[in-house]
Amino acid sequence: MKPTARKPAPRKPAAADLSCEVCGLMPEPTKTRLTLANVAVMLPIELLVHALVVETHLPYFAKVLVLTFTATVLVIWVAEPSAARLLRGWLHAPALRHHRKLGSAPALWRARTVLQDHPGSLQKITRALARLDTNILSIHVHPVAGGVLDEFVLSAPGNLSERHLLEALHDGGGSRSRVWPTTALAMADGQTKALSLAARIADAPDELPLAVAELLRARILTPAEAVLEKHDTGTRLKIPTAWHGPITFARPGEPFTPAESARAHRLAELAEILAHRPAASCQH
Repeated sequence: MKPTARKPAPRKPAAADLSCEVCGLMPEPTKTRLTLANVAVMLPIELLVHALVVETHLPYFAKVLVLTFTATVLVIWVAEPSAARLLRGWLHAPALRHHRKLGSAPALWRARTVLQDHPGSLQKITRALARLDTNILSIHVHPVAGGVLDEFVLSAPGNLSERHLLEALHDGGGSRSRVWPTTALAMADGQTKALSLAARIADAPDELPLAVAELLRARILTPAEAVLEKHDTGTRLKIPTAWHGPITFARPGEPFTPAESARAHRLAELAEILAHRPAASCQH
């Protein structure tokens, strides 16, 4: 007969699974669990000590002193450390469940990487992300020199770090990759998204072209592309910038709305104000 494979025994939680990442201390168990654990460890020791002392021919008062001293030493040096070590999984079960729940909770990330503009490039990087159980919530593609810049909003398991995501992007063929935590605002409606992108531009005004492209779900045209096909039926939008001329965006088959145009121009005004503020302050 073919031997049946044994299921691996459940791993006893190590101290590293439960200790605080900041202070290194274990979580405080509930009083009920701590009391039951101490009784379970102390009871056999107490019975053994009582049996040994009672059989001696010491005076009654001496027996009481020996029992008291021995029980105190055993509780401090044997019972409590043994309970904490042997029954660690049971003692800290509520905290362990909470810790694992937090660890497996999805986290939102924004990722950016440059891919070669070849067939299959996007499929390769999505497979690399899928191996980490990462779900792509949105994707935006911007043509850049030497390829395309892909921006993702990712939902990833909570225990994944920035390093894991960067390695996945690299394995998928990406270069110049960046990832940073984000919030549900990345998936918000147009007005809320515009506010979120305004905060992004406030931190880095040179993010304006990519921020507007993301807001409009549009493609940034190169200067050579922008001079072609003047009759765009509302599917092109040009916004002025003071530092490198106008930027043209295209969204074939979906004309831009007046509200979208207004939001894009307001973002451009914000970037211009912020880009010139340091220079203005230096003149004074």
